[in-house]
Amino acid sequence: MEWSVQQIARAAGTTSRTLRHYDSIGLLKPSRTGGNGYRFYDQACLVRLQRILLLRDLGLGLPAIAAVLDHEPDAARALGRHLEWLGQEQDRLGRQIASVRQTIEALTAGGEIMAEKMFDGFDHTQYQDEVEERWGKDAYAKSDAWWRGMSAAEKGAWKERSRQLGSDWIAAAEAGLAADGAEAQELARRQVEWLAGIPGTPASAAATGGMTGGTNGGLKAYITGLGELYVADPRFAANYGGEAGAAFVRDALRIYAAKHL
Repeated sequence: MEWSVQQIARAAGTTSRTLRHYDSIGLLKPSRTGGNGYRFYDQACLVRLQRILLLRDLGLGLPAIAAVLDHEPDAARALGRHLEWLGQEQDRLGRQIASVRQTIEALTAGGEIMAEKMFDGFDHTQYQDEVEERWGKDAYAKSDAWWRGMSAAEKGAWKERSRQLGSDWIAAAEAGLAADGAEAQELARRQVEWLAGIPGTPASAAATGGMTGGTNGGLKAYITGLGELYVADPRFAANYGGEAGAAFVRDALRIYAAKHL
């Protein structure tokens, strides 16, 4: 079965012009082109387009999307990983929706708002015990105060920055880039810079001269140890596309730390 470019554009919520552009750059070729110049797409094309749109929603540019598709030709396996991530997001958003709905109902009915139900899906304190155990209560207190002191816009901007960084790591890993290459090392630099911007983290302490252990020895140990944690803990590995992606991040951070910290 084949579909015309107009049918695919309507079904996918895109435009014929976009599909023609994807054809011109080799990102999505039609299965055939009729004698009248009309493009037609088969099932394999539709699967590839679905992957393109999913990756685009992650913030990847078209060159990065092409690299990811070329590196992982097994569509079912790639979509399975993406489905796992979507499931996690669905659960988190579902809990946020339910908590906001409960707040609206309470406000409309003039009832009592239950604080313990208002912030499900928003919880940034879920790792409090682990943070305090690893890096001390002061580290958690500083990062918690920093987060609570931000405006909604600032929190949104920080979340977007975090999401983009994670997406860039996933794209680099799936493109098969070398951990010691320029692109991976630039990502490692961004990761360290991102960590240093969170008060209470050892990276932040090192940036302000508050960490001991050689010139930057404490920071080096923290960054390499964090990389190992990304691989060992599936909750963190999920942010980088799974264990393989987390291993790529770990290797890049270890190389960066050895060279620069």
